[in-house]
Amino acid sequence: MPITIYGIKNCDTMKKARAWLDKKGVAYDFHDYKTKGIERAQLETWAKKTGWETLLNRAGTTFKKLPDKDKEGLTEKKAIALMLVQPSMIKRPVLDISGKLLVGFKPEIYQAALSSKR
Repeated sequence: MPITIYGIKNCDTMKKARAWLDKKGVAYDFHDYKTKGIERAQLETWAKKTGWETLLNRAGTTFKKLPDKDKEGLTEKKAIALMLVQPSMIKRPVLDISGKLLVGFKPEIYQAALSSKR
């Protein structure tokens, strides 16, 4: 069962999610947006599966520092463009378990998803 966790190495939530996976003995690949980037097609696929509103990290400082004109009138196309330019605007982590996506980290949700896949 291929598992990939997407995010940024130094993000506190990412550290918690990876530590949780490690503690549970879950094998996974780590994709760091900062070093490997992210493809538009992948973001578009994720947006279709989870909704672009779920993917866009509005709580982060990167989004908050945007000019108001960039934050107003957000659409899927505009949000994806912002996330491509600034991958830190993608909510973290994104856990891909054989095509099933979990956005954000909640141990009980990870546990349930991983238990159902075994």
